[in-house]
Amino acid sequence: MASSGFSWTLPDHPKLPKGKQVAVVVLDGWGEANADEYNCIHVAQTPVMDSLKNGAPEKWRLVKAHGTAVGLPSDDDMGNSEVGHNALGAGRIFAQGAKLVDQALASGKIYEGDGFNYIKESFENGTLHLIGLLSDGGVHSRLDQLQLLLKGASERGAKKIRVHILTDGRDVLDGSSVGFVETLENDLSQLREKGIDAQIASGGGRMYVTMDRYENDWDVVKRGWDAQVLGEAPHKFKSALEAVKTLRAEPNANDQYLPPFVIVDDSGKAVGPVLDGDAVVTINFRADRMIMLAKALEYADFDKFDRVRVPKIRYAGMLQYDGELKLPSRYLVSPPEIERTSGEYLVKNGIRTFACSETVKFGHVTFFWNGNRSGYFDETKEEYVEIPSDSGITFNVAPKMKALEIAEKARDAILSGKFDQVRVNLPNGDMVGHTGDIEATVVACKAADEAVKIILDAVEQVGGIYLVTADHGNAEDMVKRNKAGKPLLDKSGGIQILTSHTLQPVPVAIGGPGLHPGVKFRNDIQTPGLANVAATVMNLHGFEAPADYEPTLIEVADN
Repeated sequence: MASSGFSWTLPDHPKLPKGKQVAVVVLDGWGEANADEYNCIHVAQTPVMDSLKNGAPEKWRLVKAHGTAVGLPSDDDMGNSEVGHNALGAGRIFAQGAKLVDQALASGKIYEGDGFNYIKESFENGTLHLIGLLSDGGVHSRLDQLQLLLKGASERGAKKIRVHILTDGRDVLDGSSVGFVETLENDLSQLREKGIDAQIASGGGRMYVTMDRYENDWDVVKRGWDAQVLGEAPHKFKSALEAVKTLRAEPNANDQYLPPFVIVDDSGKAVGPVLDGDAVVTINFRADRMIMLAKALEYADFDKFDRVRVPKIRYAGMLQYDGELKLPSRYLVSPPEIERTSGEYLVKNGIRTFACSETVKFGHVTFFWNGNRSGYFDETKEEYVEIPSDSGITFNVAPKMKALEIAEKARDAILSGKFDQVRVNLPNGDMVGHTGDIEATVVACKAADEAVKIILDAVEQVGGIYLVTADHGNAEDMVKRNKAGKPLLDKSGGIQILTSHTLQPVPVAIGGPGLHPGVKFRNDIQTPGLANVAATVMNLHGFEAPADYEPTLIEVADN
């Protein structure tokens, strides 16, 4: 690296002093949305965050925390904690999701990783099962990725392959399933000519089979389990093409809601149930509609439906779908390798760093912040503290979580004078928001706000600087909405609760007695996002950011 003139030394900022303590606070799942009764941040008493928002307008702004701003394929993709903290720490946007899979397939790297080598152990005596959305929509999966994976696996020893298809009609035109099945059948027949026993084993429409999300309706996943794993379904056909054409001919049928079917041989036996010793890969790259199936495939302790038979399998996801749950534990494509993160630069420039959260988000403020890298850069200059999260209860039972304890640790670190940067994640808005319990989420938001006060009071005492932000939205909108933004109702007339992240922007607020009086947010950045925060933090420490970082959010006006 040295030969290219690379240096870890950051240039001094021409106008901003060094030596101020900086507190970086990430409120997890804290977006900005219209004020109504389903916006728990609005409903909750949050005087501290309100004062930041309603204080000096040049010290508070919104940034984008989803879609292309965090490296995801499209702006229909909600942000998540992993990609959010990657962007916050890295200061640049790295490919996530589909782009990452494309790169791994193109380079062949996918076949060298731990995940592929794990499932490969089943190739000799077992079947490789590929389960996912059959579509070129590019939202959850892509047909060309499935085609490449089929080719690659068969060239690397898979002798028996079964594909369990889910028809789309949501991200692509209804009826396009027929063409996708024809394409896939053609590929599989070419594999059979090469002596590989490859065929479609089951199917169903994505909204009725397998691809539920947010634990909305476990029956959807069970219908998939019965067809894919047990080889049982109400409809049996000799071929998938016949299945899709026949089921589509029913009145009011469409691709999204095709009933589950299995493919059977001449004796009426299912051609591809999942058996002991088999390998299973869920091929979707987008997480939200694979997580429930992943739980059913991976968890020994599972009570959402009766699985009847739980085969001993080797299971891997295309990607890891949930970094907090570490689900699935095996995956074919690893997160991006991110070099030269802001954390590493700052430590190498003498910034003594303290990072803290509770278990569920500790990895985000360390591992993901540091570019998907474990451990310290320099243990003489860093201290990471993990406070154990509550276990054995859902987070809405104790919605204050460990916010107070995290804030107290941060306060003590600031007042100790031993650290130049104190970085925390307050998980409440996200973890309680995911439970869908509105009252508990209101309590959670109030607790997070109280934690921010403790930290900002300490910053005030030492004459320091603060930057408060979030990684994505959640608690600010707890209801599903129609196109006009009105809450959707369920069959009984109640509101449909939204437990997921959102597409909303998130706040960034700066301040503190140590902040140079001329500092204000710039208004010349086209679409600022989370990745612009890293250069901003470097500036607050008195440094210029590296040239390839996304630009800083702040400028210094001459007094």
